[in-house]
Amino acid sequence: MPLRPARCYTHFSGPPYTRKEYIPGVPQPKIVKFEMGNPKVDYDIIAELYVTEPGQIRHNALEAARVMVHKYLSTTIGEANYFFKIRVYPHHVLRENKMMAFAGADRLQDGMRQAFGKPIGTAARVYPGQAILEIRGKKEHLEQIKEALRRGGSKMPLPTRIRIREVEKR
Repeated sequence: MPLRPARCYTHFSGPPYTRKEYIPGVPQPKIVKFEMGNPKVDYDIIAELYVTEPGQIRHNALEAARVMVHKYLSTTIGEANYFFKIRVYPHHVLRENKMMAFAGADRLQDGMRQAFGKPIGTAARVYPGQAILEIRGKKEHLEQIKEALRRGGSKMPLPTRIRIREVEKR
């Protein structure tokens, strides 16, 4: 079955469903790597993509944003000139009560209302002001870093903003 739209899982009510030791058949998150680039350089700025509303971000949206940001940065400024990190982890298990959805399905299947459902994926719960993606880089690459975060934000189901701050020197 294809994935349901993000609007089905973006808003939440109730506690998170995270105890994977009690949940059989939870699929692994699609996120391949959480940190990319060169972490060993002293960078000047930290740019963060943060959300402005509470909600859930599915693991496939985080992976799509990761691929988009990493590809743009590695082709424009080079992989040795930035450090990119995904700051959230998809702990919350998403469930779906699968129903038949073709023409005439209302006569064939009524189903239980508010049924519990089977695990279909994971999501990260985020709150206003929480950073999702972080890029560390030099001041001369600021415009490319902003563009990369803008492109990554287009993959998110929630409204996002970019915050830039200086790195404190020790």
